[in-house]
Amino acid sequence: MRRLAKRNGEEADVDVTAFINLVIVLVPVLLMGMVLSHVTVLDLKLPDIPAASSEQVEPPAQLEVVIRPDYFDINYPAGIRLKRIDKTQNGNYDFESLRTYLQEIKRQLSEKGIQKRDVFLLSEKNTDYQTLVSVMDTVRSYRTVVVTSVVDAELFPEVSLGDAPPAGEQTQAVSGGQGAQP
Repeated sequence: MRRLAKRNGEEADVDVTAFINLVIVLVPVLLMGMVLSHVTVLDLKLPDIPAASSEQVEPPAQLEVVIRPDYFDINYPAGIRLKRIDKTQNGNYDFESLRTYLQEIKRQLSEKGIQKRDVFLLSEKNTDYQTLVSVMDTVRSYRTVVVTSVVDAELFPEVSLGDAPPAGEQTQAVSGGQGAQP
């Protein structure tokens, strides 16, 4: 019995040094992981299905960017080619020419009083994911200087995705072909 009483009287030492070292190492690692796992979300809108009505309302003209293996086609209205932008000499898509031409289309439409915010991206089944994302970024906005500050100006922020028609089914090119007016 005396033996039992003596055991209860002893104080036990708790060594928390290893736990403190673990916390000191884990906290910065977890904080860095949170910063590096930043996720960007693109807001894509699906086309609305019009309600059946007795009035026949002409649908608005759609701006399309068709992504082909060797070029971009810009169509306005849908199916009517305004411009074809071929790949560059080194075999990459010419995103800068696409952005410049879309800026011109936006300017011409706003001069006519048309405030267009949507664009349809039509891609073939074998289109690379990175190419699709790069085209989405290109058609949504562009960098410009406003009063000594570089800002992102809006092009066509409402992006819809779809399948490209087969290459032989291009409706027609607008007279003048490569540089026609929208």
